[in-house]
Amino acid sequence: MSEENKQEHYDASDIQVLEGLEAVRKRPGMYIGTTDVKGLHHLVWEIVDNAIDESLAGYCNNIEIIINKDNSVTVKDDGRGIPVDVHPKTKISTVETVYTVLHAGGKFGGGGYKVSGGLHGVGASVVNALSKWVEVTVYKNGKIYNIRFENGGHTKHPLEIVGECEENRTGTWVTFKPDSDIFDTDIFDYETLKVRVRELAFLNKGLRITLRDDRDEEDTTGDTFLYEGGISEYVKFINQNKTPIHEDIIHLEGIEDNVFFEVALQYNTGYNDNIYSFVNNINTHDGGTHEEGVRRALTRVINSYARKTNMLKEKDESLTGDDVKEGLTMIISCKHPNPQFEGQTKGRLGNSEVRKLADKVFSEGFEKFLLENPEEAKIIVNKAMLASRARNAAKKAREITRKSDLTTTNFFGKLSDCKSKDPKVSEIFIVEGDSAGGSAKKGRDSMTQAILPLRGKILNVEKSRLDKALSNEEIRSIITAFGTGIGDDFDLSKLRYDKIIIMTDADVDGAHIRVLLLTLFYRFFKPIVEAGHVYAAQPPLFRIMHGKTRKYVLDEPEKDAYLASLPENVRSRAEIARMKGLGEMDAEELNETTMDIEKRTLRKITVDDCVAADAMFNKLMGEEVEPRREFIEANARYVKNLDI
Repeated sequence: MSEENKQEHYDASDIQVLEGLEAVRKRPGMYIGTTDVKGLHHLVWEIVDNAIDESLAGYCNNIEIIINKDNSVTVKDDGRGIPVDVHPKTKISTVETVYTVLHAGGKFGGGGYKVSGGLHGVGASVVNALSKWVEVTVYKNGKIYNIRFENGGHTKHPLEIVGECEENRTGTWVTFKPDSDIFDTDIFDYETLKVRVRELAFLNKGLRITLRDDRDEEDTTGDTFLYEGGISEYVKFINQNKTPIHEDIIHLEGIEDNVFFEVALQYNTGYNDNIYSFVNNINTHDGGTHEEGVRRALTRVINSYARKTNMLKEKDESLTGDDVKEGLTMIISCKHPNPQFEGQTKGRLGNSEVRKLADKVFSEGFEKFLLENPEEAKIIVNKAMLASRARNAAKKAREITRKSDLTTTNFFGKLSDCKSKDPKVSEIFIVEGDSAGGSAKKGRDSMTQAILPLRGKILNVEKSRLDKALSNEEIRSIITAFGTGIGDDFDLSKLRYDKIIIMTDADVDGAHIRVLLLTLFYRFFKPIVEAGHVYAAQPPLFRIMHGKTRKYVLDEPEKDAYLASLPENVRSRAEIARMKGLGEMDAEELNETTMDIEKRTLRKITVDDCVAADAMFNKLMGEEVEPRREFIEANARYVKNLDI
C-alpha cells in the first residue's frame, strides 16, 4: 500500500475508545507507574490508603494486611465500611461503583474525607482492573455485605447480604489476586510491605497496623506496628544506631485552616542528614513548601540564637542551611485537605500557604526549645559551626580536585579511559588492585570500557566529613573520573559513564572494598545510585571443563544444576576449578567471565528505601560497634561461597 493510500485510510474507525477499566488494563503504567514488582506492591497501597483515609477521618483504629497462601492479599479495617446504598448517579450499589468506575471516591469534596492519601479516587477500581478477582466484604448496619469481581473488574455478582453481625460492627475487608498476565511477577515480598507498613504506623500515631504472611508456615504471628509517639518514634527508629547529641526528641505541631503540620527532630554525632517529608502519608521525596518553611526557619533560628549568645561573632559569616542540617534526623509531616503536587513524579508539595505555616510552627517551637535548654542549644550550635569550618575546607579541596583534570589523572597512570566520549555507551570498571587492573586493561573493549584501579581500601566516609574525603587520593581519582563534581558542584548531567561497575574479588577484602565504595556513592553521589548507574560485577565462582567445553558458573546451585544436566560419563570426567581472585585471571578469562557485555552478569545497585539503606550503612560502617557485632553474629551463618 502506498503512503498516500495509508493516509487516506486513517479515519474514525482507526481511533480506539477504551471504556472504563479496559483503559487501565491497556495502559496500566498510566495508573500505577510500572508493571514490575514496584507496581505489584502499589496495588496493596491503593487499598491500604483507603483504610488509612478512614483513620485520618477518625473512624479506623486497626488495619490488618495478610498475604494469603495463594499470593492474594487481604486488607481488613474497622472503619465505617464503604457505603452500601444505591448510588444516585450510577444506579448500582456504591460499593460496586467504587470498584468499577474510575474517579469514583469520597475524595472530591462530598464530605467523605477532609484529608486523603489517595488523591484521584482511582485506587479501588484500578486494583480491580488489574486483578484476576477481587472480593469485598462490608460490615455495616448489623449486616454483612459481599460482592465479587472477576477477569479484570467484571462484576461476578452484585452486592448481596450474606449474613448478620453485631449492630455496632463496621469495616471493610478486601481480598484481591493480581493478574499475572499484567505484572512481571505476582509474588509479593514481605520485607517490602513491612518497610512501608512501619512507615505508615509512624505517620499515623495510635493506628495499629498488623502484617502477616500466611505463606510462611513457621511464622504465624507476623508483625504489629503501633506508635503512640508518632513521628517522634520515627526519629528514634532512624537514630537507633547513631549517637544523639541531645536526649530529647523535639516534637512541634500546629494547625491552621484545617491544615495540620508537625515536625520531629534530633541531632546526632554523624555528618549526614536524614530529612524525610510527607504529605497525607505520601513521601514528598522532592520536598516542597512544607520542607522549605522548616529549612528556612531552622537556619534563621540557629543563626539568631548564635548571634544573641555571641557564639557567632560580628565578623563571622552566617551558618548556611548545609551547616545546620549536619547530623540532623528530621521527619516533617503535613495533613492537607487539598494538596497540590508538582514535578514530573508528583513528589513535591506546591501549596504556598504551607510554607508560612511550617515556618511559624517550627520557628516558634524550636526557638523556645533553644532558650529553655541552653546546654543542648550550645551543643547544636557548636556542631553547626564545626560543619561550617569543614565546608570551607572542603571548598578549597574541591578547587584542587577541579584543577586535577583527566590529563593529570591519566598522567599518574590511574585511569585508563575509553576512546568513546559518548556517556550513553561508556562504562567504567572500578577495580581492586593493580594486578586485577592490569588484566582488566588488557581484557577490556577499549572503545567503551574504562578501567580505574584502586590501591588499597578507600576512606570510610561514614565516619568522615566531605573535607576529609576530598583529601583522600583514591576518592579524588573517582570524582575526577566521574566528571560530576561533588557537594555543591555536583551535576548528574556531566556523568561521563552510563555504567559504574564495581569489580572486586569474592572474598572478605573484596566485600569490604565494595561496601566502602557503596557507602561513598550513597553518601556523596546518591543521585548516581538513584538514577541506576551503579552495578556490581559478578565474577564466576567455578569453572567446569569437559572435553573442549569450558563453562563458568556463578555459584554452587548453578554449578550443581549444570553438572546435573550433563550425561553421567561426561559429568564424571569434568575438573571443576574454584576460580581465583580477579588479579589471578588472565585478560582473556577476565573478559570472558566478567567484562564481555554478551556474557557477563551485572547486579544493579538500587536504593528502593532510603531509610533502610541509611540504617544499614550506619550499622555496618558507623561509629557504634555493638550494632555491627550483633548484625554479624545474627547473620554469619547465612554466608556462603566466601574465601577467607
